Amino acid sequence: MAVNRAAVLTDLQTGNKEFDVIVIGGGITGAGVAREAAGSGLRTLLVEQRDFAWGTSSRSSKMVHGGLRYLGSGQYRLTRDAVRERQRLMTEAPGLIEPLRFIMPHFRHQFPGPGLFQLLLGIYDRIARFRSRQRLTPGEASLWVPGLTLDNLTGASGFTDAITDDARLVQRLIAEARRDGAFCMNYVKALDIERSGGKVTGVKLQTEEDSPPLEVSSPLVINATGVWADQLQPSSEPSRKMNIRPLRGSHLVLPWSCLPVSCCVSLFHPDDKRPVFAFPWEGTTVLGTTDLDHSDDLALEPAISREEVDYLLKISARLFPGCNVSEENILSTWAGVRPVVTDGTGKAPSRESREHEFREESGLISIAGGKLTTFRLIAREALSRGLKHGEATDGLRDQDQPVFTAAPDIPRPDAIGHRTWNRLKGYYGKDLTQLLACGPLNPVNPSSSGNDLIWAELYWACGQEDVQHLDDLLLRRTRLGLIMPDGAQTLLPELRQRCQPLLGWDDSRWAREEARYLEIRNQAYALPHGAQNHGI
Repeated sequence: MAVNRAAVLTDLQTGNKEFDVIVIGGGITGAGVAREAAGSGLRTLLVEQRDFAWGTSSRSSKMVHGGLRYLGSGQYRLTRDAVRERQRLMTEAPGLIEPLRFIMPHFRHQFPGPGLFQLLLGIYDRIARFRSRQRLTPGEASLWVPGLTLDNLTGASGFTDAITDDARLVQRLIAEARRDGAFCMNYVKALDIERSGGKVTGVKLQTEEDSPPLEVSSPLVINATGVWADQLQPSSEPSRKMNIRPLRGSHLVLPWSCLPVSCCVSLFHPDDKRPVFAFPWEGTTVLGTTDLDHSDDLALEPAISREEVDYLLKISARLFPGCNVSEENILSTWAGVRPVVTDGTGKAPSRESREHEFREESGLISIAGGKLTTFRLIAREALSRGLKHGEATDGLRDQDQPVFTAAPDIPRPDAIGHRTWNRLKGYYGKDLTQLLACGPLNPVNPSSSGNDLIWAELYWACGQEDVQHLDDLLLRRTRLGLIMPDGAQTLLPELRQRCQPLLGWDDSRWAREEARYLEIRNQAYALPHGAQNHGI
């Protein structure tokens, strides 16, 4: 399925500028809205001011889960919806959303104890209609998690949730939306919401190329811009504002050999009693997350702070004292800003509700909050609210219709292993055949035993996935900038040789893009300035 951004832009400039719905924001929520809208027969336009998944949706904790801690705090509906969506996603897109075993160690005099935790897991399993809970002795916990501290360990609880690559999930949703006719464009900013008589009539857009502003028409605009949602709300009435509290969550990426875990290990941090995880991802081990107010300029790439590095290293030392994890081991970091809707009562960040909320104003539907796992439900609710007074459609497609189109039933090439084949089917779905034909099937990073990216994926991204900048390719279409010890700097010459012709960049453009990427990577995905890191 070829995607030519220039052709799409030309079509918008010279062709039909009228849409049933315009979606602003290309993260998981906006991509989900575009998928459901296009699948329901609505003429759909999605625009994103940066890259698809540039914000929170490429910087989450990668968990597709029900939120066991939300169940513990009494948010039953949120947990129920998320658990059922988790089960649906694992069924529809194996390889993209994969089950992951979680182990919660229990220590003497720590809350919650194993009895209460097993009770919560029983409810969790009942909601999912799938039993996964397990109670482990200290010896069994050590077998699951080698190197786990035995100090005051009384046992552990095991259960199953799921994990994904969040940026690839967004990309897959955009591909599905396009297949049903949606126009989806990155690096296009919504300058203003157009109105007539107080009602929404369209959006004024500006492309990154500095071409003249473009006006497109629609009676319905879905504002899925996350922490930027209030910037598109025109009303000065406090009741119509989203009252968003930006909360930052940061992570450390470590070599798997430094902290070898094959499951997700969770423990409550001794400082603030919030859950922190160590989990395997892309051949590395990730340690996260934090939860604190983010007061920096939202236009800048968020970055981990010195205090957050210390916070995460402290829990590593508590859980795995024999591993001696230090700053010198850190490959990279990432930080994302959650668009949490607050009631303004001043509660601790981790106490804020993760429920989503809407604001409606004469054709503008704004969304904030919510979870990665429940994107489909949020999308359908947003569209239902927006279409209830409209005449453009008979309604949304049946809720039992699949989100994802199955990959074709074709033989696995001999050059590709079974695990990689499963992942490729999940990542690319119906585009799998074209992906295999577009480039070499050998691994990009053969020295990595955990990351199985093949060159054909890079070729496909360059030709078909709207790569406008080198950081799009290395931080979101692939994760090479996060998982390679030097931010993939040693790979750049080969990348240039292979990818520069596909992208159509001259030597001057490539040099600018390389400098841009290295600056972004060192500013936002490395340790804070002044910290030592021999891997970067």
